Amino acid sequence: MESNEITEFVDTTITFFTEISGEPAKCGIPFVKNNDPVVLQFTGLIGITGKRKGSIYYTAGKDQLEALAKIMLDLTEVSNEDMKDLVGEVANTVSGNLRQSFGSDFQISVPVVVEGPAKDIKMPKDIDTYVLPINWRDFESFLVVCLE
Repeated sequence: MESNEITEFVDTTITFFTEISGEPAKCGIPFVKNNDPVVLQFTGLIGITGKRKGSIYYTAGKDQLEALAKIMLDLTEVSNEDMKDLVGEVANTVSGNLRQSFGSDFQISVPVVVEGPAKDIKMPKDIDTYVLPINWRDFESFLVVCLE
């Protein structure tokens, strides 16, 4: 991936947090990870097809998703199902917004949501996987991008 493409992923994710919460997120230093996936408590995975093939996933911890759910869904009590829905929605929204930059050939799947270690997520050996640490409030989450 080109550095300007990584910038698109960062900018789209930060814009999402700003628009949803009124509080900007910050991106830590992106890094390449080509073996075990980076996962937190909840993960929303989007498959990408078209000119680019691969996947994008967003992974976050319970505390961050609870805080986001209270803002986005106006909930006082947040269930595991709410957090699963939300992590999938974040992955879907960020990926969908990227279509503006990558064009209509950037086809996204419906999100697959995983709770826990996500042992079924496999990192391809022949494609670099970029991990973008996303810091919002005192929480750290990750947007992981693996595209041909």
